[in-house]
Amino acid sequence: MLFQQIASNKRKTVGIMGLFVIILALVGAGLGYLFGDRPVLGLIIAVIFSLIYMLIVLPNPANMVMSLNHAQEVHEQDNPELWHVVQDMALVGRVPMPRVFIIDDPSPNAFATGRDPNHSAVAVTQGLLDMMSREELEGVLGHEISHIRNYDILVSTIAAVLVGVISYLSGIASRYIWWIDDDRDSDNDSGGTIVVIFKIVAIVFVLILGPICASLAQMALSRNREYLADASSVELTRNPQGLISALEKIDGSEPMKKADPSSAGMYIEDPVRKKRSFAHLFDSHPPTADRIKRLEKM
Repeated sequence: MLFQQIASNKRKTVGIMGLFVIILALVGAGLGYLFGDRPVLGLIIAVIFSLIYMLIVLPNPANMVMSLNHAQEVHEQDNPELWHVVQDMALVGRVPMPRVFIIDDPSPNAFATGRDPNHSAVAVTQGLLDMMSREELEGVLGHEISHIRNYDILVSTIAAVLVGVISYLSGIASRYIWWIDDDRDSDNDSGGTIVVIFKIVAIVFVLILGPICASLAQMALSRNREYLADASSVELTRNPQGLISALEKIDGSEPMKKADPSSAGMYIEDPVRKKRSFAHLFDSHPPTADRIKRLEKM
């Protein structure tokens, strides 16, 4: 059951990332078609924008994310118990020791970030440290170390970049769409009608459907990686009950006061406790009850 779930979640991740690339390509091609009948040029521009944005974000995402969430770095002498639990989980997970941060917030939560296992960091709230037993803390940190080991930290960063680029391209189109002087639809024959239809479809996709589909893909990716990290945490700790108990405590807690909304998908549980959206499509995390049910079967 455990290894089947891990393999299934990895396959889903590949599929979702493939969907991201298709959405980016369609938005770029649609933009190119609208502004000069050059869909290939639009696609190339979208790819170039993505690469430039990635080069800006990827060198050191950990520092940026920790700063946004008001996290303070700690060392072994500052909190030996936390340090040693992180060290143990990293050792079992066969990843380098990540940097360790604490967020001064009474709500229990945690997240991992970085670009790869060699440049990673984990953060926990003071509320998590105050509320969790040793085995519960191991379950949570096993989950976060699994995010690092499974390269979820890189996947989530790339997803954020792609969503950002798609939103940016959509914003450009929304500002300049009415300035298009297009003589392709000036003819009254059937060819002109087809051009008008293509133009309308391109406008709808670039302005509305593209950004919505990208957000849905990002949320689906986040939910899938949470299931994978839960399963991988059990693989590391050999103790599903620790994570089950931790999730129950976190689920019943108050929202965080200092969490950055743009980082919400990185936390082990939604830190702002947003109202569940229709059919959970826009939720960044799976329902806690579903996560616990899966863990109980392991």
